[in-house]
Amino acid sequence: MIQRPPAPNSANEQKLQRFASAALFAVLVLLALWVVREFLPAVAWASVVAIALWPAYQAIERHRWFKCRTTWIATVLTIAIALLVVLPITVTAIQAAGEAHELYLWLRAAQQNGVPVPDFVARLPMGSHQVSAWWQENLAQPLNASSAMKNLHSDAIVSFGRNFGVRALRASMTFGFMLVTLFVIFQAGPRLSGTVMRGARRAFGVDGAQLLQRMASAVRATVTGLVVVGLGEGVLLGFAYMLIGVPHAALLGTVTAIAAMVPFCAPVVFCGAALWLLVQGSVIGAIVLAVCGCVVVFVAEHFVRPVLIGNSTRLPFLLVLFGILGGAATFGLIGIFIGPALMTVLTVLWVNWAE
Repeated sequence: MIQRPPAPNSANEQKLQRFASAALFAVLVLLALWVVREFLPAVAWASVVAIALWPAYQAIERHRWFKCRTTWIATVLTIAIALLVVLPITVTAIQAAGEAHELYLWLRAAQQNGVPVPDFVARLPMGSHQVSAWWQENLAQPLNASSAMKNLHSDAIVSFGRNFGVRALRASMTFGFMLVTLFVIFQAGPRLSGTVMRGARRAFGVDGAQLLQRMASAVRATVTGLVVVGLGEGVLLGFAYMLIGVPHAALLGTVTAIAAMVPFCAPVVFCGAALWLLVQGSVIGAIVLAVCGCVVVFVAEHFVRPVLIGNSTRLPFLLVLFGILGGAATFGLIGIFIGPALMTVLTVLWVNWAE
């Protein structure tokens, strides 16, 4: 008896099968992301660093010494990123440990005898009597009995130390997994880049692949603008600290550079240094440092950074600013780089729709 071949599926059955396959794939992808959710920050940071360094990777790969040696390139770049992060932290920790004993002695003396009213308080143009009265009531007496210090109990300090330790351990683990992921990305090299672009063209078409390239350009431009401008502000203000006589000028310049990588955060550092100079009685030095810092930050934030980021991403300055600040508020520090990429997507979609 001859068996007839099965009848082809109807159009409705094919649509139902496609829908079921898409739903199954979506569920599996979401389940996989949920399983690796603790490692997603490390993957995101590794992707940002890899995108930012991809032109350098390609330039190194074209050199005859590194031709077809992706493992060597991945090793060199990964070690460079690790040293770039670890060395400043190590130097800061060493200097902080050197100052810890003096800080402990000062805190112990303040707890027993209080902190005398600084001389500059009497020279304030206004509010000197109110500030002096508050200082005498809260800080000039032994801090053990001061009402301003009543919430600083040993339990609170221990809890703060425990939370800080947990956060530091989590950040260290994220950094370690980020380095491993970064090494794997660099080792895959052009093969990974080609696979991603072919997948984007197959899934979203030519426009989707171009949009992905523009997002990568936005991330690269944001990293360049934030890091380069931050380092520039740190170097210039570091020289200002050194010339004015602020102690630990190199360390403070490094802290300023790191803070300047986030828009409008550098003033917190140099204003704190200016306040320290004012407390020490160096009014002219404090004014000069504050003015120099404001000029450097104004030029960097309103002229240099918008040009570096906006010209590469073809975004207006306002969208760049909203993307950086909104991304940081939504996704944390990694959102500084994700925000402008999302603003780029929004701009491209708007232009395509308007046309």
